[in-house]
Amino acid sequence: MNITGKRDQDAGAIKEILPAEDILTFDFRAAGGMDFTIVFTDPITDKELLGVLVVRPLLHYEGAATVEAVKERLTSPEVRTERDLDKLAEEVLAGNPVLLFDGADEGIIVGTKKIFFRAIAEPSTDVAVKGPREGFIEDVKINTSLVRRRLKSPELKIEFLKVGRRSATFVAMCYLEGTTPSATVEEVRSRLERIDIDVIPDSSYLTHFLVHKPYSLIKQIGTTEKPDIFCAKIAEGKLGLIVDGSPIALTLPYLAVEDLQSSEDYFVPQARASLTRILRLLAMVTAIYLPAFYIAAQLFKLQLFPIKLLLTISGSIQNIPLSPSLEMLLVLFVLEILNEASIRMPKYVGMALSVVGALVLGETAVNAGFVSTPAIIIIAFSGIGLYAVPNLIEVTSVLRLIMLLVAGSVGTYGIILVTAVLLYLLVTTENYGVPVLAPFSPLRRRDLKDSLIKFNLTALDRRPKTLKSPNKRRLS
Repeated sequence: MNITGKRDQDAGAIKEILPAEDILTFDFRAAGGMDFTIVFTDPITDKELLGVLVVRPLLHYEGAATVEAVKERLTSPEVRTERDLDKLAEEVLAGNPVLLFDGADEGIIVGTKKIFFRAIAEPSTDVAVKGPREGFIEDVKINTSLVRRRLKSPELKIEFLKVGRRSATFVAMCYLEGTTPSATVEEVRSRLERIDIDVIPDSSYLTHFLVHKPYSLIKQIGTTEKPDIFCAKIAEGKLGLIVDGSPIALTLPYLAVEDLQSSEDYFVPQARASLTRILRLLAMVTAIYLPAFYIAAQLFKLQLFPIKLLLTISGSIQNIPLSPSLEMLLVLFVLEILNEASIRMPKYVGMALSVVGALVLGETAVNAGFVSTPAIIIIAFSGIGLYAVPNLIEVTSVLRLIMLLVAGSVGTYGIILVTAVLLYLLVTTENYGVPVLAPFSPLRRRDLKDSLIKFNLTALDRRPKTLKSPNKRRLS
């Protein structure tokens, strides 16, 4: 329904659409005798700015009662008009007040939203010794400004879409025109427009609608909290999504190898970067498989242990009341509880809890003969290894548990079978025409220069062939 041009009636119609107590109206009269009404949301409208940019200039207004004449009088840099009452109500909910007066065939929307945001700081999940330390925050406009500051190019396109029937959450779709494949842009835009859900409180909600296999255990969308990483991925030919209210940005298509990389790899010598990437992969694989192989060796294949190590383990597991499987699961269960409690408890209490759980509880359990020392050492090492690749903790922790259960029931044959299924899923999973396991499967020799082994920057003269970017060259 469009506005009628009658100030009181239109203000009342907006109040009927928004019958909340924090939706307020303010009436005032200009020097020329014109009456104005402002409809705004009390908590999220900057009333001081509203008075300076709107009310004060109009108090001395004696001009014509037309929308264009009134707009010229306002000093706000963000002034728009709208006829539809429903859309005007949406703007009021977003914090932008609506100015109405008799005879106006449009409502005037003034951008005086009060912005609440925390300071830009280094994200705790992606700490770097060298390189930029800025991290995204929860405001989409601040985050897009951080991207604009790094990519000062007219080819950078930022499209804003509203997702969520009730939340009307802004989602910024960022890409480089001519570098990101147009088919990817069109498909992502189409998927976002088809989302029909009440609320989008965080970027993680979007992942369920953007992946091609929503029930797969394999990760299919990249995440980052750092603008420099986000911009680097866009420059490669990927598409990025920034969601209002979330500090975690999404990038796609996703490649499994990118979680083994770090922004710091590009600020250190290539030999060091290659070494750390290999160490991350080894730490992740060891964290998943070590507890399972330990159980399988105890239950089915004792000859897998060297004789001296076997004697040491045999001495430590004597008189343990639990089977190897139950013992390892118990220790893993306690570790997960301690991990969850230390994260969610107050900071200093959580630190004390970690010390108590790791030292007091573990040592007491060993001395009491409830669990063995090797079990605690292996689970502790596994827990540390998972955090070498923090973006895959959710997936790798589930895989570790699956391997433990299979090893305790079937042994090494079960571990090999699950590994084969996992490799099959990795090889067959793709998103937006890009295989997750590329550039290893299918093999892209040129893209191997920035995979596990990092070549010098001058050798990375072309964008990854896997991403199918129409702009092949990035270094001339």
